[in-house]
Amino acid sequence: MQTLTHYRTCNLCEAMCGLEISVESGKVTKIEGDKNDPFSRGHICPKAVALKDIYEDPNRLKFPVKRTAEGWQQISWEEAFEEVVNRIKDIKSKYGNNAVGMYQGNPSVHNLGTSMNSPAFAKSLHTKNLFSATSADQLPHHFAAWQMFGHPMLMPVPDIDHTDYMLIIGGNPIASNGSIMSVPDVANRLKAIQKRGGKIVVIDPRFTETAAKADTHHFIRPGTDAFLLLAMIQVIFAENLYNLGKLSEFTDGVETLKEIASSFTPERVEKQTGIAATQIRQLVYDFTQAKAAVCYGRVGVSVQTFGSIAQWLINAINVLTGNLDKTGGAMFTSPAVDFLARAKSENKFNRWQSRVRKLPEFLGELPVATMAEEMLTDGESQIKAMIISCGNPVLSTPNGGQLDRAFEQLEFMVAIDIYINETTRHAHIILPPATGLEVSHYDMTFHVLAVRNTAKYSEALFSKADGAKYDWEIYQELAHRLTHSLATPFTPEPPEIKLDMGLRFGPYQLSLQQLKDNPHGIDLGALKPSLPQRLLTSDKRINIAPELLVKDIDRLQQSLRNTGMQHGFNYLLIGRRHLRDNNSWMHNSERLVKGRNRCTLMMHSADAQQLNLDSQSIVKVSSRVGCVELPVEITDHMMQGVVSMPHGYGHARKGVQLDIAARYAGVSINDLTDEYVLDELTGNAAFNNVAVKVEKVS
Repeated sequence: MQTLTHYRTCNLCEAMCGLEISVESGKVTKIEGDKNDPFSRGHICPKAVALKDIYEDPNRLKFPVKRTAEGWQQISWEEAFEEVVNRIKDIKSKYGNNAVGMYQGNPSVHNLGTSMNSPAFAKSLHTKNLFSATSADQLPHHFAAWQMFGHPMLMPVPDIDHTDYMLIIGGNPIASNGSIMSVPDVANRLKAIQKRGGKIVVIDPRFTETAAKADTHHFIRPGTDAFLLLAMIQVIFAENLYNLGKLSEFTDGVETLKEIASSFTPERVEKQTGIAATQIRQLVYDFTQAKAAVCYGRVGVSVQTFGSIAQWLINAINVLTGNLDKTGGAMFTSPAVDFLARAKSENKFNRWQSRVRKLPEFLGELPVATMAEEMLTDGESQIKAMIISCGNPVLSTPNGGQLDRAFEQLEFMVAIDIYINETTRHAHIILPPATGLEVSHYDMTFHVLAVRNTAKYSEALFSKADGAKYDWEIYQELAHRLTHSLATPFTPEPPEIKLDMGLRFGPYQLSLQQLKDNPHGIDLGALKPSLPQRLLTSDKRINIAPELLVKDIDRLQQSLRNTGMQHGFNYLLIGRRHLRDNNSWMHNSERLVKGRNRCTLMMHSADAQQLNLDSQSIVKVSSRVGCVELPVEITDHMMQGVVSMPHGYGHARKGVQLDIAARYAGVSINDLTDEYVLDELTGNAAFNNVAVKVEKVS
């Protein structure tokens, strides 16, 4: 029996691991790491094998379905497109363009066809009610990058392969494989830092999988990272430890930042953060004395009430110590498809606001924290119809219960998705694209955020089912029908055409054929210094004290005495991620969810003892917006006063057609998270310092 070997990039997370897939008689028999992939070097995580499970999943939709009184019924593509477009046009005609909303989930940027074609479709809607997972995750990264460096995607990433000191705040790359830092084989890359005499320090309210590999770990009170960072900057200035090096030639605002930080001494913030002043000073000494150091903060820093300030200050520390744009520090990529090359410095913030709460727009999108109320609140421009693109916001955005109710009362909803999940069960029509092993792939976004410059294209392994459609065909068809008459000739264009042009006009002048000829990928070299040329500010200068962020310091000052507790709730809730479940839809793979129950409430032993809990206890967790019940997991890997739940669970809702996930249903952390707890500057959701009450269930 002949074995076919297929090479591709895993697109289930940001790491871009290379895979070697063995196929016999049209069946996947083995998925291993591609040892010849120059970026991932043979590493894969357990998620990679789920590509086989997704391809073979009997719950996966392949053709359009329509919700009827008798249940879901398969319909033709022509009927589906006609009804979707007619309903959207009717609602826009009756209520106005803004009566239609769209939400795009995390997998959008993990799929070539979607990432290249959904923007044009969204534009064809002519609505201001656009939402995405960005404001439930990394918006503060983008905001700080735009304010300091001139573009939301010009985000520096750690040069992990050459650093001597890595300070990780609110990040857990052992579980995430890196995020806003695409870094396969991260465990060995971290170990290499230590082997060359370097040091890894983790700051997190939980003793994470990454903390276990680090040299030092410090617990920090959720939501207080901005205080820690300001105190570190205060020490840098007060003890004359700053040295911008070449950055001093094109950096503005240093004196302003010095003045801002002057009152935030380590002694002033130690009670707030839970980190002793002596430890804060030691962090600064070790960081500034290292030959090359990098400060990296990820989702735990972003999803809090001062997430944008914190991400700004992380960048500022790298600048002040001369570790930005320096080998072993925080550096910028030079990707093969460089969509930043022709980008312009322009306003992308607060050009309009949400109708109900007046939250600001950023990058053409409104915060997801306001999405439900825009559907539920009567009035002009109330959202009456929604398009959901490869997302499950009922489980992934704040106050999912409220969003559940909002979707239920819509006049029309269409989902572009492969599953009937907690969100898409509310859709009137679902349009499922071919997916995974059936599609070609190139990572447009994550090559821009990688710790090494590489390029890799993956051809499809299997043909799509007869009569199925690719995501790019769906988006282009919908956009065409919304903007043209049916009589206008139209032929969908595969994304490879634009991809090839992007490669040819990129810095390496590659071609798609060259990538096809190199199925393991092409190594384009280590990250290299690129400033000030790479800056996209109008004057090619770094702004280390942006006005919008500086103004927000007043809000931070006012909160200094705030404990974060309210309404009698005495614990702070944070999320957590597991290596096996990046997104909620991965819970429909038996091999990823089997084993011990991971949907537990982690709690410190002293807190558990106070509540008379043991390892068999079930607890009720309540917040302002709801309550859930789940098993407690007692561990000293939690900071006292802090509890943790994983995200992506809650599969017991009626109508969900995910057979395996239903057996591991768990409960949703976002039935507790609060749409009113957010970063007020940007509107980014604050999942990581929600006040909750914990009670034992008899």
